[in-house]
Amino acid sequence: MKKLFNLSFFYLILGLALGVFFREFTKLNDFTGVTTLSAAHTHTLVLGFIFFLVIVVLENVFTISNIKNFNIWLITYNIGLLSLISTLVARGIFEVLNKDFAGLPHMAGTAHAILGLSLIWFMIILKKSIFSK
Repeated sequence: MKKLFNLSFFYLILGLALGVFFREFTKLNDFTGVTTLSAAHTHTLVLGFIFFLVIVVLENVFTISNIKNFNIWLITYNIGLLSLISTLVARGIFEVLNKDFAGLPHMAGTAHAILGLSLIWFMIILKKSIFSK
């Protein structure tokens, strides 16, 4: 449970830092348009901080970490989330600097796919944990 709490705390700090980066980077570059940097901030807080906070509660109630392959799921989810956040930040920086970001949509799509499959996998783990009692 400590690992899950620490992940939640990590994503809170990362999400808040990305919010500050978004505000300061756009201000520094006199950018007033729409950029995906703001999405990186909210995605990190919701899919990282809040999601893992919910998992801490679920772990306390259902002990979901006892389900087979939970640790593999945890690694896969974090790879997907960190990849997604990275591509959002990179694309946002390129947008602010008015540079080409060819190739990033493919990486972002792959990150979304990994994250989506991980969410389905999590629901299967949760179902096994709930109905095994």
